[in-house]
Amino acid sequence: MSTGPFLYDEGPAPLHTGVPQRSGKLLVLIMGGTVLVALLVVVLAYLIRGSGSDQATEVSGVFLTALAAGDTETAHALLCEEERARLEPTEVADAYLGQGEPELGEVRRDGDARVVPVRWSGGGSAELTVIGQDGLRICGVG
Repeated sequence: MSTGPFLYDEGPAPLHTGVPQRSGKLLVLIMGGTVLVALLVVVLAYLIRGSGSDQATEVSGVFLTALAAGDTETAHALLCEEERARLEPTEVADAYLGQGEPELGEVRRDGDARVVPVRWSGGGSAELTVIGQDGLRICGVG
């Protein structure tokens, strides 16, 4: 405080008399950063894991490769809950394998499921239904 003769007895008036006001810049920056990070996570997840169709093709290929190699435990683990309850690990190959080498076709959507067509080199074809159930799972053949 300064001393000296004042025009009024109360002393000098304070320079800032109002309540300090905050600008919303920090809040806008935080919100914008959050939105940017969320978009980045979605884009990176798509780039790393691929589309739903790519994932369905991949899980179908792993399933059929495991069956062809005689790894029925892995193939059984890739089935949905209903199919695992219906089939024993030793019965999976009989229910899902065709004759020859499998060739996977273009995936199509059927509601929430993906349908992966399979053509066998020994003749015949089938369609694997892939659903999301604690990861992607094979849930039926048609």
